[in-house]
Amino acid sequence: MKCKYRLFQRNNGIFFIQNNATGKQESLRTRDKEAARRIFNANNEAHQQPAINLQIARAYLMACDPLIVKRTWQHVMEELVKTKHGSTQERWQRAIKDKALDSIRLLPLIETQAEQLFRVLEKGTVSTNVHLRKLHNFCLSMNWLPWPTIPKKLWPPVQFKEKRAITLEEHRRIVERENNPERKKFYELCWHLGGSQGDIANLKAEDVDWENRTVSFTRKKTGVPVILHLGEEALNTLKDLPSEGLLFPYLSGVRAGDRATEFKQRCRGLGIEGVSLHSYRYAWAERAKTCGYPERFAQEALGHNSIAVHRAYAKKAKVKLPSLEEYERKIVPLPNMNHRENPVGTPIKEVV
Repeated sequence: MKCKYRLFQRNNGIFFIQNNATGKQESLRTRDKEAARRIFNANNEAHQQPAINLQIARAYLMACDPLIVKRTWQHVMEELVKTKHGSTQERWQRAIKDKALDSIRLLPLIETQAEQLFRVLEKGTVSTNVHLRKLHNFCLSMNWLPWPTIPKKLWPPVQFKEKRAITLEEHRRIVERENNPERKKFYELCWHLGGSQGDIANLKAEDVDWENRTVSFTRKKTGVPVILHLGEEALNTLKDLPSEGLLFPYLSGVRAGDRATEFKQRCRGLGIEGVSLHSYRYAWAERAKTCGYPERFAQEALGHNSIAVHRAYAKKAKVKLPSLEEYERKIVPLPNMNHRENPVGTPIKEVV
């Protein structure tokens, strides 16, 4: 059989191989004749015996990792879940049940082709894209894949659905329509505190400091402690809730998905589209930005570790900027232009 490549050496001593069919030349980056000969032979053998190339590669890889030919994507999913804890682990346990992943569960990592992962992404949702990308990166970090199955730049971009805040009018309509007293107070408190549904549903009477008019809790998702000062409306809402133990005894025991479904059904009945319970956090962030609430205070109130995350929540707020002149007169009293003050504040009479 005719060889695919030929070997030659240039005047600078570097060895090259040339594709006999296309004429393309490739540097072997060596002046060592023996090393160049071995690389040259390997390229020709790979072309002449493609059927055994994978077997040869497996033999070399198994010398470093005996399980590399047996490790499947299902094994990767199970190992990744073990590294998570709490609510994050629960989310991953649900994520790996995605039916779009069924086609690769028993597929060995080393035999996976990029086309197979693309088919999974086509069948799946945004969540499939996010979690499969993380599974792939986990494999690379653990050295279970010798190279990326899909290069980083070629992964389809993650495109989330548009998220928006719930408006005051929509919130009022939902509360007026709600007949369950506990659920009605739950929605009202979500509006006043801007907390995630899990944090609000698990609040206890002991978390409320009536003397200092504050409520404090630790964010379930991030572990960040939050202390919020309460206004009159929020305090009036809390007065109608239990004075000890859980504020929402029933809702605290309901799965997050069930609370979200009930809220979605209420919105659908009122013809309200595009909102979820999480929209209350967007609403709180936008209200804070619109009224000029200091950004660092709002970030603390919502329990955001990152300022970038907080700004993403408040980015749609409509802020009407006053003129600098009006703002100066309202916030900073103008100095008396007839007098100057010395460094300690004593007026200095102008000299004519």
